[in-house]
Amino acid sequence: MRLRLRVAYDGTGFSGWAVQPDRRTVAGVLSAALDRVLGSATGLTVAGRTDAGVHATGQVCHLDVPEEQWRRAATARDAGEPDPTVLVRRLAGVLPPDVRVRAVEVVDDRFDARFSAFRRHYAYRVTDDPAGPSPLRRYDTLGWPRPLDAAAMAAAARGLLGEHDFAAYCRRKPDATTIRELQRLDVLDADGVLTVAVSADAFCQAMVRSLVGALLAVGDGRRPVDWPASLLSRTERASEVTVAPPHGLTLVAVDYPTDPDEWAARDAATRRRRDG
Repeated sequence: MRLRLRVAYDGTGFSGWAVQPDRRTVAGVLSAALDRVLGSATGLTVAGRTDAGVHATGQVCHLDVPEEQWRRAATARDAGEPDPTVLVRRLAGVLPPDVRVRAVEVVDDRFDARFSAFRRHYAYRVTDDPAGPSPLRRYDTLGWPRPLDAAAMAAAARGLLGEHDFAAYCRRKPDATTIRELQRLDVLDADGVLTVAVSADAFCQAMVRSLVGALLAVGDGRRPVDWPASLLSRTERASEVTVAPPHGLTLVAVDYPTDPDEWAARDAATRRRRDG
């Protein structure tokens, strides 16, 4: 059986999502908990790997598990049918406090957490308050040492929207495209905190934090408003773009087609584009 999991985590204590030898990672901790509760589970696949220090409130992953083990792990004592809520509670009992499986859903095997997705949403929090971030938000909000002009940042952001080659903002991987459709890049100002809300069909490595880094350079007056868009003509990584620190970034949601019949079609289309 294939299970879809919605996962939240505080990335502060993790060396990113992917399993790494001798390092604490989200996938490593989650896989250990799943093995403990479900027994044999295979193919843990994530919508998008997050870097060290990056958080998530709406990460999505899937895995396959034998039906008998699913029924045993998700069925309460003296109950007849499995209940995903039972599995959520059992996982909460073995996971550390900085990771939570928020929901579990049975899906058919056409669903792929990575390739069936058609949109991903991130939020980056930063404050220019001289006192720095609120103590309760210090792990997910960047403190900026200079005043930021939110209107200038928003104007710069508008020049980046649409489908472009974002090579200047990406860490290129061999044989992978850096063409992406940036669907949202808003700068929201509330209670002394700027939130950069970013949505796209997909992101290449370090893209969101690089976009934020470029906007911060505009916001504090080091670069003109049209500078971030001017970099879209580049075919290589722009060394003058500073990658914003990871702890301000949170993956907040991943969107999928509601019709299961569309999952396989989306999967095929995404794979073709990634290989193009």
